[in-house]
Amino acid sequence: MAIKIALIEDNQEMRENIEEILELANYEVVTAENGKKGVSLIKQELPDLILCDIMMPELDGYGVLYMVGKDPKTAAIPFIFLTAKSEQDDFRKGMNLGADDYLTKPFDDTQLLNAIERRLKRIEQFSGDFDRSEQGLNSFLDQVDGVEELTKERRVKKYAKKDNLYFEDDYPNYLYFVISGKIKTYKMNADGKDFVTGLFSKGDFFGFTEMIKGINYTTSAAAFENCEVALIRREDFLKMLYTSREVSEKFIQMLVGSVTEKQEELLNLAYDSVRKRVADSLLKLSEKYKEEGGQQFSISISRDDLAAIVGTATESVIRTLSEFKSDGYISIKGSSITILQPEKLKNFMF
Repeated sequence: MAIKIALIEDNQEMRENIEEILELANYEVVTAENGKKGVSLIKQELPDLILCDIMMPELDGYGVLYMVGKDPKTAAIPFIFLTAKSEQDDFRKGMNLGADDYLTKPFDDTQLLNAIERRLKRIEQFSGDFDRSEQGLNSFLDQVDGVEELTKERRVKKYAKKDNLYFEDDYPNYLYFVISGKIKTYKMNADGKDFVTGLFSKGDFFGFTEMIKGINYTTSAAAFENCEVALIRREDFLKMLYTSREVSEKFIQMLVGSVTEKQEELLNLAYDSVRKRVADSLLKLSEKYKEEGGQQFSISISRDDLAAIVGTATESVIRTLSEFKSDGYISIKGSSITILQPEKLKNFMF
């Protein structure tokens, strides 16, 4: 079966030229002349890859990417921007929103086909199933760009029966992977009795939902029997979750198996743009400071710490804060950030 590519381009001559090149390379091509029609086309055809212009009528390329990323059925489809712009800010914006690659016009047929082949090869690399074992985990980690040292650095720890791994309200520093034995998560009721909320065995991950949401643990975890557990650092976990769409999707599948509701929840968290994640983090922090007696919408936090909460590079946080300041959403004085328009941040889409 031929690989299907969705091409969204408002310039008819450019659209027809690209379509001809792709068809000569034996790809199946479906096309749309604007972003609005392109979103409908993608949802209907479910292509293997999307090529999309940025500047278009009806809905621009950024809007298309946002709509595609918010639908769990299309969120993992590789997305390549086609743009005539050469400014780095435009590239960064596209990549921050979740694009996988971009091509600057004019490009030749070799550049186009090479970009497509790179993305398809990347998909194939993560298309197979990884064993839910220590060896399977290591095989997956070996293929993730940017975390080459993760396998070497992660800890493996043994717990005796009834030993606690963490307690309710602890801060989540690790993702846990069960190598052997069983782990239970539990809450204590008013009578001091444990209420088991989950049971995890060999090949299961746990402790990740709170980590992604940026909240303390809502349950405690203890060894149900003697066990061995791999501990993956929070920063490494976030790198894997946000490194690329194909890595994110495969990692989420490994985390939650076939639980559709959890997959959709994590996909939405993973594919939120950097700008939205920064906005959400600022609002959560402002509420925390409010409860502790500080000013309602004033936050004092280092850029490195904020980046760790958001799960992105410090440079991305600094750039996003600068954009928010220019837009009048916040003011900045040293390490202090004051939220001027909380409703604007709360209703932030992308």
